[in-house]
Amino acid sequence: MPNILYPIEWAVAWIMVLFHRFLDLFMDGSSGWTWLLSIVGLTIVVRTLITPLFIRQIRSSRAMQAVSPQLKAVQKKYKGKTDQASRQAMSEETMAIYREAGANPLSSCLPLLLQMPIFFALFRVLFYKLKDAANGEAFGPLTHDLASNAYHATLFGHVTIADSFLNSGAGGIGTKIVAGVIIALMCLGNFITQKELTMRNMPPSALEGPMASTQKMMIYMLPFIYVITGPGLPIGVLTYMLTTTFWTMAQQAIVVYTYPTPGSPAEASHQKRINAKREKNGLEPLDFTPKKPVVVDDDAPIRVQPKANKGGKKMTDAERLEAAREARRKAQEERRARGQAGGEQAPDLSGKKPSNALNKGKKRKR
Repeated sequence: MPNILYPIEWAVAWIMVLFHRFLDLFMDGSSGWTWLLSIVGLTIVVRTLITPLFIRQIRSSRAMQAVSPQLKAVQKKYKGKTDQASRQAMSEETMAIYREAGANPLSSCLPLLLQMPIFFALFRVLFYKLKDAANGEAFGPLTHDLASNAYHATLFGHVTIADSFLNSGAGGIGTKIVAGVIIALMCLGNFITQKELTMRNMPPSALEGPMASTQKMMIYMLPFIYVITGPGLPIGVLTYMLTTTFWTMAQQAIVVYTYPTPGSPAEASHQKRINAKREKNGLEPLDFTPKKPVVVDDDAPIRVQPKANKGGKKMTDAERLEAAREARRKAQEERRARGQAGGEQAPDLSGKKPSNALNKGKKRKR
């Protein structure tokens, strides 16, 4: 069966070797620290390449929060309806909301999905390819001498980047301590990222309901995934995961500080910093209180009391209908003017048919 990860394994090996050649200029090339820093360099390259996806993830997350009220309205509209037509209509309306807002529920998963093949490729390079190349079966840039150097390079005592907690090798207890410390740091970094950064950057409305409860529970459960999977991974792969964890934490901290979510505690802190800076420069503080939009409802029914004409004669059905239409046009113009004065453009609905209440006279005439 062909190895579909072969191209990625080849690229991972080349990036590691290139970083090793660079670090060899001012470090000991046979040291395990040089190879460990080469893996850190590999992580930086990967995370830099997927930075545009991270930005897209942030924008999509903002859009998802903006359309949350509309999605709730659609869910309320079709609540209790289980027929096929209703489910299809609900799905179409939901997707239309996503398209108009430019939101994609899967955007948050893209960075993780793209890293998974690289993660498995690095695992195979350190766990299989490095050992095979050290035994004489070269792989890409990993010649026999270079692979042997990497495979036997030590960090603390006899700990190598190919050792793991469960397969400690010559490092023994030292390997277990190093792997345990890295796993503990990954758990701590993941918890800080989710608890102190992500939750602080969410509005109060997003922290309510069953979904929020599930998310809060996952904050404490996700770090234990490292406890389960970490002991079987080589030190080099754990280093990649640790670097990724702290890279993510730094990215989240920058986003929370400079581009907080509207309505979140992080935004309140951001506004305080802006006003503190303005006060320091002798400027008036800004008022960040959101203004309530002027809602103009042109679909509201307009009741017109029929009046007699100037001659005192009773108005005909046609005259009454024309007067009602004229009154409706005037009322729409007044509402439109109020909407423009309040900063919101009201739609032009003058082409709509008059309401049923105004057509009674016309129906009677027929």
